[in-house]
Amino acid sequence: MKKSLLALALLGAFAGVAQAQTAVQIYGNVDAGLVKRSDQTLAIGKRANNTLGFKGTEELGDGLKAIFQLEIRYEPDTGTLESVTRPLFQGQSRVGLQGDFGMVRLGRGLTAFQETSTGFEPFHGIPSPVGFQTDLTVAGYTSDPLSPAGNSNNRFSNAVFYNSNVFGGGFQVNLTVGTKEANSGVAIVGRGTAAAPQYAANAEASTTPISFSGTYKNGPVGAMVAYEKNAVETRLWSIGGSLMATPDLKLMATYQRADKTHTTPFNWAALGIQGPKTKAWVLGANYTMGAGKFLAGYGQKSPDATAKTQQFSLGYEYSLSKRTYLYVDASNKKANTVVATPAQSVTIRTYDIGLNHSF
Repeated sequence: MKKSLLALALLGAFAGVAQAQTAVQIYGNVDAGLVKRSDQTLAIGKRANNTLGFKGTEELGDGLKAIFQLEIRYEPDTGTLESVTRPLFQGQSRVGLQGDFGMVRLGRGLTAFQETSTGFEPFHGIPSPVGFQTDLTVAGYTSDPLSPAGNSNNRFSNAVFYNSNVFGGGFQVNLTVGTKEANSGVAIVGRGTAAAPQYAANAEASTTPISFSGTYKNGPVGAMVAYEKNAVETRLWSIGGSLMATPDLKLMATYQRADKTHTTPFNWAALGIQGPKTKAWVLGANYTMGAGKFLAGYGQKSPDATAKTQQFSLGYEYSLSKRTYLYVDASNKKANTVVATPAQSVTIRTYDIGLNHSF
């Protein structure tokens, strides 16, 4: 009997040590609502990505931790994965170490620029058409052009990710470096021809993909500067700022330029296609009133010799609890469709109403 009690006590002690040293968390969110676009029928859709994730840490001693994170994306209205052409762990799949030097991870995830820029976008980076993150905030740029069709446009696979600790009263440095590995991507014609594309299917990168961002946050002021070069040598530069004008009012702005000269034919004007350079800017504001928050933004994207894209969006979120909120949004986007003289454009209006719950 005494031996049994002693064994139970030892098991309990070891379990307590293991629990203190290792922590695994299951998290995610479910977002579903009604979405109506002026060019589509009413549908059950989403405003934000639906995620199911697993993340954890293990204390290794002397302030060093092992960390990991795996994140699946799915569609709540059908119960299916977000896209059959995307990886199982579409959100991210990274493992690394964290300590006094900062955080180093390997795998797949948002690039330094893409992750940083969401903090300066008035709809906090949601992928819905009512937000600005997937088009204007990135000036039409894609981080991952050599992956399969339908893959995410804002992540690096086969990459090393570094985030420094905050230093100097609010500064942080973030860096992502990818490899040149082939990822079963589609062909990119670029300066080649359909028969002999500049980048064949499953081509390796012609340069090392790299993404950098530097941020500053001190009191009511925030700022960012970023640079990124993808696998086909398209480059993007971005700056952004935010200000808590009052405890309830946050103002923000970004400006970005993209340059895809490397893959744009020399005679692009004669071919009637978009030119190599694009600039874009977005202004936004969030205003909190009790349990509600108003979101507003306006931006423009201006490609070479092509009609501007102009977007105005309004949103409202009402918190039912810390983890659950109702939302309603409306957006008016005037976007160019073809290069022509005079330039042609189409106006798309998007409305949504729904519920978001995180766990």
